[in-house]
Amino acid sequence: MMPGMRVLLIEDNETLRGSLARGLASVGYHVDAAADGFEGWNLASEARHDLIILDRMLPGLDGLAVLDRLRKSGSRVPVLMLTACDGVDNRVQGLDAGADDYLTKPFAVAELLARMRALVRRGDSRADPTIAVGDLEIDTVGRAARRNGRRIDLTPKEYQALEYLAMRMPAVVTRIELFAQLYPGEQEAGSNVIDVLIGRLRRKLHPPGCEPVLHTRRGFGYQLGGEA
Repeated sequence: MMPGMRVLLIEDNETLRGSLARGLASVGYHVDAAADGFEGWNLASEARHDLIILDRMLPGLDGLAVLDRLRKSGSRVPVLMLTACDGVDNRVQGLDAGADDYLTKPFAVAELLARMRALVRRGDSRADPTIAVGDLEIDTVGRAARRNGRRIDLTPKEYQALEYLAMRMPAVVTRIELFAQLYPGEQEAGSNVIDVLIGRLRRKLHPPGCEPVLHTRRGFGYQLGGEA
């Protein structure tokens, strides 16, 4: 699994959703979680994800409806559908609707992770590994950034922060969210580590003569791209 992979988990069972989110984060995935179909669709339409884990039976908007909206919007993100129904007809219906794989509850976490890795590998073969923000290029395979073709010397944490902000474009990312993604399991407790990190990153991304691409939205958080 490539570090920094972003997963959207849409599951209405609070216990399962929590345990899966913690488990995925513990092995290096960045996890967004939603408890119903409408929330899941909103997150899916607002941010870039490498993979979506989608429960079939959801309140508000069911899994098939979320999947239908995704595919009609042109999204090709791999979708792993979860279901409590193990009938062949249910699996066929989900696959025909655009799911890339199907997993029946209950399942072993090891199998879920293996299927996720397979879907991500399959998606890597067709996805563009470079994210462009104006003249800034982020190479998610080489884990490097360039501005006007010139490589920017980033520390691992600076790169992780930049990639995370790029994956969330055009959303504004809060300080708390960024801290949780970069330092999972640690307590922020008023630390200014994110402010210092963003300050260093901004200086490196904005050499003289270059337009700013990393913005602070006071009272909200940080945004890559967008207007100053």
